[in-house]
Amino acid sequence: MRILIADDEALTRMGLRTMLRALGHTVVGAAADGTTALQLACETRPDLAVLDIKMPGMDGLSVAEAIGEQCPIPVVMLTAYSERELVQQAAATDTVQAYLVKPIREADLAPTIELAVARFAEWQALRQEEASRQEALATREVVARAKGVLMERQCLGEREAFLEIQHRARKERRPMRQVAEEILGD
Repeated sequence: MRILIADDEALTRMGLRTMLRALGHTVVGAAADGTTALQLACETRPDLAVLDIKMPGMDGLSVAEAIGEQCPIPVVMLTAYSERELVQQAAATDTVQAYLVKPIREADLAPTIELAVARFAEWQALRQEEASRQEALATREVVARAKGVLMERQCLGEREAFLEIQHRARKERRPMRQVAEEILGD
């Protein structure tokens, strides 16, 4: 896996790099501040980002949210136990899939990465499902309006109007929504 790491402590970055390499991963970038981390995330398109929650420039939560908007990837947040409120903020977002408490142990790193990648995949699937449902709903609304137009113009029943739209779509090998939008545009 290609991984980006960001932490303002050089020793933590070096330790993470060593552990990740030992686990068979490639570190594609290492940043000491949030602004650089975001830039590297969008430039290198890693499979995962490991971000410290507190960094100069942009904090880890802000970077995670920006990554979610600009170049979505799974994010593991690093935190110190004393930052409980920040951990709760991270848990409340949909951009942070897991977090690790410092000091980081290699034994904790592998399962955390697996969890983050799995959660991210689930999140992506849910977003895709939601987008598909929204598209289906929008299509249904457009087709319903087009049926109304056909019913009025051609004195058709609801079923006949629907079948007309469906027939045109099949005949012209176009989506029903496209045919319905054309009817509405006439």
